[in-house]
Amino acid sequence: MSLNRRNFIGAGVAAALPGSLIAQVVGADALPATALPLPAVPGLPKPSLLTDARPVASSLGLDPRIWNWRSGADRNGPMPANYYEASLSEWPAFGPLPGDQSCDVVVIGGGLLGASAALHLAEAGLDVIVLEKDHIGSGASGRNGGQLTPGLARWEAGTMAANLPPDEARRLWRFASVEAMELIDSLSARYDFQCDRKRGHITAALHPGHMGALVEGADARRQLGDRAVRVIGPHEVQEYVRSQIYHGATLDSSGGQLQPLALLRGLVYGFVQQGGRVYDGTPVQEIEEGAGGTTVITERGTIKARRGVVLAVHSSTFRFLPEGSTTLPFVTYVAVTPKLPMPISELLPGDLPVYDTQFQIDYYRAVRDNRLLFGGQGTGNSWSPRDVNNYLLERIRTVFPQWEQPALEYSWGGISDVTINGATDSRKSAGKIPVYIVHGWSGHGVAQTVRIGKAISDDLTGRNDDFAMLTQIEHGRIPLGNFLAPLVIPVAKGMFGIKAALQPSDMVSF
Repeated sequence: MSLNRRNFIGAGVAAALPGSLIAQVVGADALPATALPLPAVPGLPKPSLLTDARPVASSLGLDPRIWNWRSGADRNGPMPANYYEASLSEWPAFGPLPGDQSCDVVVIGGGLLGASAALHLAEAGLDVIVLEKDHIGSGASGRNGGQLTPGLARWEAGTMAANLPPDEARRLWRFASVEAMELIDSLSARYDFQCDRKRGHITAALHPGHMGALVEGADARRQLGDRAVRVIGPHEVQEYVRSQIYHGATLDSSGGQLQPLALLRGLVYGFVQQGGRVYDGTPVQEIEEGAGGTTVITERGTIKARRGVVLAVHSSTFRFLPEGSTTLPFVTYVAVTPKLPMPISELLPGDLPVYDTQFQIDYYRAVRDNRLLFGGQGTGNSWSPRDVNNYLLERIRTVFPQWEQPALEYSWGGISDVTINGATDSRKSAGKIPVYIVHGWSGHGVAQTVRIGKAISDDLTGRNDDFAMLTQIEHGRIPLGNFLAPLVIPVAKGMFGIKAALQPSDMVSF
């Protein structure tokens, strides 16, 4: 028996709030679209990955609930950069909105979703402005674990196959897997930027009973026409992960890893080459829909959108939804070690990123200069750096006991958001000037954010109905969800922590 990740929040909310809604999806055939870049715009450098990270201060504004930590950094000094920012060349701020303007489309939020939507809209010939309240990369898009996994947030192949007609399930799965991964590759090639993209992914079973759920997932993917995953036993796992705690795994050749901040900057770089305008340090106060157009209001001026608005602000979407939120925010944590005292291949000979199947999942991967990135946990309130570091170091010792004295050089927190049913919440307003809204990534969505950004562009320009397919998924409201997270997340974790202890063969992951 297994309880997949999409069920976790539903049961937690059910313990604190009444009711939830189940999803259905309908859609039609997609029509591919391509575009060629314009000549480079002077002034914005192409993002460049460094050989290794530098001990520098962060230039990115952060949500006050999250933090960056670096070993040896002055506690009374400026906030240190996280590993991703520290391992990239300097990048300029764009500056705030200079005053009232107009354009075809306003994109609110400079993360992966907003950058992808803006880039594809600009490639289609539209005049686009991106507004970011902090800086490009300040939010989850520049702070996540960098793992590329298929699926629509926590909707995996089995969920799609169980809830949708076969053709629709196959279409949605391909959209959220093959198409998402291929789009990243095509964009990085088109704009010639690096993001340390690697292919392949391991999901490792922490208990023998978890293998049944992994086999079911692999079989569901084959049912949907995906043969990129295979099941491997405990001995073959050793060819990829030198840990004795796993009882088998699935090996996914379509997943992978990358440096997420490098990907984000690459997309923004491409957008600027297409003539796009970016303003950071410009929080949006209100969106007013009227007969003559939609106006985006900031304290520095207004922007009249002639054709559409894209709301890509992730865990802050609730501020713009008068009917109530459909997500709960939660905080996750990532750390990076110093250079290892042994070759990283002694721990990860296959050089593939790993997820495991325990209740509070571990995920880890090799990064540049012989370092290990290791992440995990999901909390309703932000933990302190000391608590996070102690937790992650204990998990590293559990996974790799042969490494006698592991250490951390960087750690940080980030905010994600989870829906009741585990699928991404995609919406489009009914007005003449539509507002597109997407949130609820549930900790899984690096590749899918980029693909959905393209789907928004294709919908607005009439190329296909991919986005309409996504909007058919129904989502239950969570009144005051942003304020209930500190209660609901611990309740849900407590419930399923007990279940996992009593029935360890049942796969319950968060």
